[in-house]
Formats: sequence, C-alpha cells, structure tokens
Amino acid sequence: MLGAEARVQDPDKVQNRLVADRKVRAVAQTGSHGTEVAWVGSLPTLVTFERGLLSHQTETRAGVTVERFPFEKLEGWREWDVAREEAPLALLATSRVVYDPTGYYGRIQRTLWTLNPAQLAAHREELLGRAAARLDTARREYTGPGHGPQEQLLALAEARDVALSLLYPALLTHTHAWPEFEIRLPHAWRAAAGLRFPKAVYRLENLYGFGGEDEARRVLLATRGLGLVEQEKRARAAFQVGYYDGAVRYLRDETARTHRPDLERWTYISSARRDKLGILLGVTRSPLGPAALAIAGELLADAREGR
Repeated sequence: MLGAEARVQDPDKVQNRLVADRKVRAVAQTGSHGTEVAWVGSLPTLVTFERGLLSHQTETRAGVTVERFPFEKLEGWREWDVAREEAPLALLATSRVVYDPTGYYGRIQRTLWTLNPAQLAAHREELLGRAAARLDTARREYTGPGHGPQEQLLALAEARDVALSLLYPALLTHTHAWPEFEIRLPHAWRAAAGLRFPKAVYRLENLYGFGGEDEARRVLLATRGLGLVEQEKRARAAFQVGYYDGAVRYLRDETARTHRPDLERWTYISSARRDKLGILLGVTRSPLGPAALAIAGELLADAREGR
C-alpha cells in the first residue's frame, strides 16, 4: 500500500505542468508555503489565469490547491476601478508571480501596491459601507421580538464573517497592508495590526471567544461525528505547533459555513448535536445575537478611525 507521502503531489511539478500548458497565461504562488514563514500546516497553493474558463474554480488534488481564474479577468483587473469591485485583492497583492508572459499580473500587483491615500480611503469606505449594509440586514432579520436561539447564532456567524471578510481588510488599508487568511488567524492580525490598532483587534478577538490551548482541545474533540474530518486535520496541525487560537478561529468559521442548516433549525436537532455545535461555535464564550452585531458595529467604527 502506498504511504501518504506517495499520494502527495510535488508542488514544483504541478507548477511546471501549469506553466507548460498553453491555456495558462499566468501562474503565481500564494500563502506561506515555500517562504521563510512557512509552517507544518502551510498548504501549497497556486493561482492561475487560463483561457477557456468561464468562472473562478478552486481545485485541490493530493495536497496542492489551484485557484483558477478566467484569462479575461487578468486583462480586466489591470484597472483599479474594475479590480476593487470583483477581484480577490489580497490574494493578488501577496502572491508571488512565477510565470507572466503578458506582464498583466505584474501590472495588477504594481497597481495594488502603489495605491495613493485617496484611493485607499475610498476603498476603505467601500468596504465599510458593505459591512454596514450587512449588519443592518442582520439586525432586521435576527433581532427583535419572536426571535429565538437560531437567530442568536446566525447573528453571531454573520458578525464574524463581516469582521473577517470586510472589517479586517478595511482596517489594514490604514497601513496599506493586505490581509492574510490562513489558518494562523488571529495570530496574523495580531502581528499585522495588534500594536497599531489595539481596540479593533480586541473587538475581533471578542467575537471569537478564544481560550488558548484548553479551548482548542475542547473544540477539536467536538468535531467528531459532524463531518468535519478535513477541517479537524488542518486544525489539529495548527494545534500541534501552538496556533491554538488559529485552530479555534478556523473551526468556528468552518462550522458556521458547513452547518448553517443546523443553525437555522437549531431547536429541532438533537441535544447531543446541539452540544457539539455549541462548543464549536463558542456559544458560552462569545457574544450572541444583538451583542455580537453591536461589537461588529464598534469594530466598524474602529476600522474607520484606525484605532
């Protein structure tokens, strides 16, 4: 029987195959794998732009992930006004280009890294506006008379997603930095923003209810029987090297994403399932319902002011 090592692709060989493929017009590496800040849980990830694709696709095979985009996007995202509306800006800004015969990928990166203060401020306000709209919708849908436990949990999940996907990137525009979205969060946001923006980082952490090694161990045990096998493996790798809060953050977000139907019918699922999901989501450690949305609102204000 082949060992696990034999089933893992060589990232360099995958990269070389992509570069040799005539449909592929740009290739880049992303994430910490292969860099000086790599760790045991770093996953080889490549970004490609290919002719013939109609939409973004993510493919993971034998340990290597490829984020594939249509070639037309590589052309269109050279313009900032187009890119800011639809491009994965942090992915593009922080990736390491290895093949770019058209020069378009390099142009996109130069644009992102040379934005002027007015452009950054406008981008920040755009992110904050989208966050405010989502929080307003969540308040209408998940708070008020007649709402029960499921709405409390859905509000928490929405507050976390808004904080991570919109407010954290908005905060970093004050320093012209681009966020990292690896499993090591929140360690990355502490390093990137903790000293400069202590109030905002405190709000982020308050939403997740971190608890160090003990909480990470509880959360890992709660994954059993919930179909989170791959997520548990990744979180365990983070736990084993000391990224305890990173493991918790990852499993909280993955649980909300993969078990949303359970959240929506919370009172109808078994008590055993509720107990496990409650631990994974951190219901005894985190603010729920209006409290979670209020913290996200405070984080929005902190991200706007840079504090």
